[in-house]
Amino acid sequence: MTATVPASSPEQRPAGSGLHPLVEALAATIRQSWSALPELAPLAIEPDLEAISGSLDGEKLFIRNELHRCRGLRKLHLETARLGAGLQILHCVFFPDPRYDLPVFGADIVAGPAGVSASIADLSPTGPELAPGIAADLAALPRHPYSQPRELPAWGTIFSPFVRFVRPMNEQEDGWFQDEVAALLAVMAKAVASTPEQAIDDPATVARYHGQLSYCQQQKRNDKTRRVLEKAFNPSWADRYIELLLFDDPLPLA
Repeated sequence: MTATVPASSPEQRPAGSGLHPLVEALAATIRQSWSALPELAPLAIEPDLEAISGSLDGEKLFIRNELHRCRGLRKLHLETARLGAGLQILHCVFFPDPRYDLPVFGADIVAGPAGVSASIADLSPTGPELAPGIAADLAALPRHPYSQPRELPAWGTIFSPFVRFVRPMNEQEDGWFQDEVAALLAVMAKAVASTPEQAIDDPATVARYHGQLSYCQQQKRNDKTRRVLEKAFNPSWADRYIELLLFDDPLPLA
């Protein structure tokens, strides 16, 4: 669910000097949600991948990465990026430990001076389907009538039936999306707190491991992200960033 460069969009808001309000608000919501997770701890990150600067088409590119882990989740990753005074990206993924029957939480925002061009969020299954309790909680959440829903890419089969992919057109729709992501995070936190650990050689664990491998491999099919990183840095750095940080495969089951 990594971000892509936005197309031009109608001017809904004036350009500002800081982060787009939805990017800023959603980053704060995600950070706040971490406090509800059990045994939260920082996850080691290579110094050159924590705060990154580069150049793309003559504009400065800045990327910040934050990593944590907790019981049930092998990695919680929040990336915020900014290109010059225009493009802004928020990318967040919570990857589960395959021993727990938990989904992948993912959220992305792509914004520019004219507004948000794409927002997507989901709890994506790593098995054939979401756990029944999680599916029931998601089905009970409100669905807002966005004016511009977007179609998933061809590799979007990894997402759940509850995925939200939209282009919010005004502050009200920005608020709807923020509320929906907060609700997804609450469902995720509830599941993390209540889901028991299964044996590493349990057939369900093995199936979830392979499901998460498939999720990461499908995400890596998004060539737009790779092209932007290659242009701003170089192909080998882009490969390292995508393979080791954005969508690293779960470690082989021992």
